[in-house]
Amino acid sequence: MTWKTVRARIKGGEATPAPPLGPSLTQLGLDVNKVISEINELTKDYKGMEVTVNVHVNTETKEYRIEVKSPPTSALLLKLAGAEKPSGDPAHSKVGDITFENVVKVALMKKDSLTAKTLKKAVKTVLSTAATIGLTVEGKEPKEVVKEVEEGRYDDILLKYEDEWKKGR
Repeated sequence: MTWKTVRARIKGGEATPAPPLGPSLTQLGLDVNKVISEINELTKDYKGMEVTVNVHVNTETKEYRIEVKSPPTSALLLKLAGAEKPSGDPAHSKVGDITFENVVKVALMKKDSLTAKTLKKAVKTVLSTAATIGLTVEGKEPKEVVKEVEEGRYDDILLKYEDEWKKGR
């Protein structure tokens, strides 16, 4: 069995049959529009952001698997906060504010690359990143929000996303 990988950097949700994807996929005998459509569906949450996509193709059976490498947690947080770059002094200079729900969404986007076993732990990891780049969460310091997560203050929101977290685990 021979596998080939087609790699491309694309804007999330905006892959096209243009080079480099189209010609490479055509050369491997795949339905380019079908693959592009699947890539756009898998990357729609990263709209406007650069992501790396690997399409692993079995050259004999034409079976393929799409792998999306998500942007760094800090880039996702900055995008949601509408900030261009992290703070050089996060303790004294804030660059933006995000909602707790956005923190949860980032945790879900990064699920495959985080070592956290639970959504609650993943959210605490994302909150730590928010603190290091100068973001607040609903006007509060991320460290304060971590304490509130531990106290169960956000359990209702976390419960809403629990099924999505467990999917594919």
